[in-house]
Amino acid sequence: MKKKPSVSRLRQEILREWRGGDEADDLNSGVHLAEEFVSAILKAAGAEDGIHEDEVRAAWKELAGEFIAKHAEPVSVKGGHLVLRVTQPAMRFHLEQMKPLLLKRIQEQLGNKIRSVKFGHG
Repeated sequence: MKKKPSVSRLRQEILREWRGGDEADDLNSGVHLAEEFVSAILKAAGAEDGIHEDEVRAAWKELAGEFIAKHAEPVSVKGGHLVLRVTQPAMRFHLEQMKPLLLKRIQEQLGNKIRSVKFGHG
């Protein structure tokens, strides 16, 4: 006389067949926490140096003055390099001439996290 399979045993067999294999012993074995990757992502994005673009944008008008702030705006801060978008070539030339003074003002107000200033046209 054949013994009838129990309901739980039958359920396990059906699930194994449907899934194509046995259920994993530890469902969390291949899971990684986000904190393991955050520092690498921040470093790749250039945000690890501790200064945010929003800080620079907020202080920009005071740092550069009203006239320069109208014709140049911070675009990004990456790896300690501040990139400014300049509206006119003449203003870019002017900013190139005053780059050391501008960098000094930025470093005085925001700290030495900004090491250089670069200009882009736009």
